Amino acid sequence: MPSRSAHAFTIAPSTARNGSIARLSIRLLTTLAMTFSSTAPSAALAADAATQCHDYDPQRNVYWGDLHVHTSYSMDAYIFDTRMTPEDAYRFARGEAGHLPPLGADGRGSTPVRLERPLDFAAVTDHAHSLGGVRLCSNPEYPGYDSALCARYRRPFSVGSVGEGTRDIVGRIESLRSAPLCGEDGRICRDAAVDAWQAIQRAAAKYDEGPPGCGFTTFVAYEHTATPDLTKIHRNVIFRNEKVPELPITYYDEPEALGLWQALERSCLDGVPGCDVLAIPHNPNLSNGRLFTIEYPEGSTREEQAGYAALRGRMEPVVEMMQIKGESECRSGMWKVLGADEDCGFEKFRDLHQVEDCQDGMGWGALGGRGCRSRMDFARYALIEGLREADRIGVNPYAFGLIAATDTHTGTPGAVDEWETSTFDARVPGPGYNLGGLAAVWAEENTRESLFRALRRREVYGTSGPRMTVRFFGGWDYPEDLCASADLVAEGYARGVPMGSDLPVRPAQADASTPVFVVSAMQDPGTAEHPGGLLQRLQIVKGWADADGTFHQQVVDVAGRADAGAGVDADTCEPTGPGERALCAVWRDPDFDPARRAVYYARVLENPSCRFSTRMCLGLEGEARPALCDDPSLPAVIQERAWTSPVWYAPRVRD
Repeated sequence: MPSRSAHAFTIAPSTARNGSIARLSIRLLTTLAMTFSSTAPSAALAADAATQCHDYDPQRNVYWGDLHVHTSYSMDAYIFDTRMTPEDAYRFARGEAGHLPPLGADGRGSTPVRLERPLDFAAVTDHAHSLGGVRLCSNPEYPGYDSALCARYRRPFSVGSVGEGTRDIVGRIESLRSAPLCGEDGRICRDAAVDAWQAIQRAAAKYDEGPPGCGFTTFVAYEHTATPDLTKIHRNVIFRNEKVPELPITYYDEPEALGLWQALERSCLDGVPGCDVLAIPHNPNLSNGRLFTIEYPEGSTREEQAGYAALRGRMEPVVEMMQIKGESECRSGMWKVLGADEDCGFEKFRDLHQVEDCQDGMGWGALGGRGCRSRMDFARYALIEGLREADRIGVNPYAFGLIAATDTHTGTPGAVDEWETSTFDARVPGPGYNLGGLAAVWAEENTRESLFRALRRREVYGTSGPRMTVRFFGGWDYPEDLCASADLVAEGYARGVPMGSDLPVRPAQADASTPVFVVSAMQDPGTAEHPGGLLQRLQIVKGWADADGTFHQQVVDVAGRADAGAGVDADTCEPTGPGERALCAVWRDPDFDPARRAVYYARVLENPSCRFSTRMCLGLEGEARPALCDDPSLPAVIQERAWTSPVWYAPRVRD
């Protein structure tokens, strides 16, 4: 039930999935509530009409995309028979057909696949690691193609065991940097990497649509792949425009995060006029506590540490906390984390392996199911750790927004549709994997410039795949009946800030000293053939820390009900019971402490539905039924969800 401090508003309750009515409701509310900024929209942002997109709106639209995609240019994707190129990936994201393994006689994928709904934007993020070697061994035009080393790299991949498969992949990948292929000075592979990087840029330029149509946006990007001791410390590097350095920065160039950020400053911000860049960490759930653990250079002063923290904050404004290798929001029962959250068990990849808690240490080997699990493997607790660090040095290194992505290694950005059983094997590597999520960005128009600005200011959110429309505002004097107002978003802007922002300075008046939040959500309308799920609940998640390092989490249901009776028939995947097309609530924090930093974000839960694996297994029998379909470790039913970027409170008072 909603907290007594929440004023909930439900729109169009329904026990059926009526796609046309849902789309009408969303269109109406979007017209009323189309979107916001941390300040009132500035006239300076309005471009000349000749350079604007047709859908330009100074109050912003929501755009859907995927900023984590691998193609045949990535060393591991090619081993797994992916032959989709960056151009193929962008065509797929725009709604054209792609082709997945198995390979046909022509050496290309033989299984057609197409998005049910195209994306608005995408970035191909092929591994910078061994980019040149892959180019040499996968392109017959290069002299090394016929070498024994390249023949070994291209041979069919078969797994006898996890250990054997890992050794085989590592051996193949490492050979792509060896002297027999690259030359003693590495020049051959470097030249091939330049060629591949230029091809990636050409593909992005070819499919990026500018004004006035602006139907699709691309970003030049790559992945910095750091996997020390089988620990995943990976980042996607996204450039603002076509002005980029000559080559990506690899793990072998800069193995540490600080070195990467500094190198990006040198090579892009200071090295190429007009260049701008950000990095997006992903899979903290597989980092053994390393991705979000503070590691300052030995002997650094507090002032120097504040500088490093500020650099991290500038370079990493958002985190990808949901993708095919699991969700990284939170986990129950972690060391020195108080407060219950019964919904923390969603898509936990490492539940396949029982490992101990790292407590205040770090581990290794997560990709091999080894090491320990840390509270710092989860975005929620990193957000809370950022509050502690801000108290210590005056800078929050973990003031990041939240998005989701796929991390598909099949060249198919946004492939979260659950209906294509013919692509089951190609899209689902094994137990623990899911189909990934999507990033939602609030921007004036669908252009690189506008979308990048939104990422910078963290006006973004992530979902586990559905396209719910979600708003989240924080302020000090929102009226309790704001959800019933047609001016919800205008008031949200005028009286406070949107997701991704710091709360305004607290007014001194006693009657306006408690923060108040507004969250609204509209269901994913889906399509006529596959309507979206109905909504069950809106929640606000609050986090704070004690001086001794104890973390606190509080989850409040502010609209909707968990016990309303909604469910799903796991044998047919037909939904049952009531749900909502739209929910909205105004919530005032009854436990606010003005002397303590806090972080707040919203979570949206759909009604229960079949997990994608359950849905895809329906009707499959005999050889057509993968072993995964009968894996008892996989849940049959889940709740799809969305997570907004946070709003932060810091103890400051305005006179």
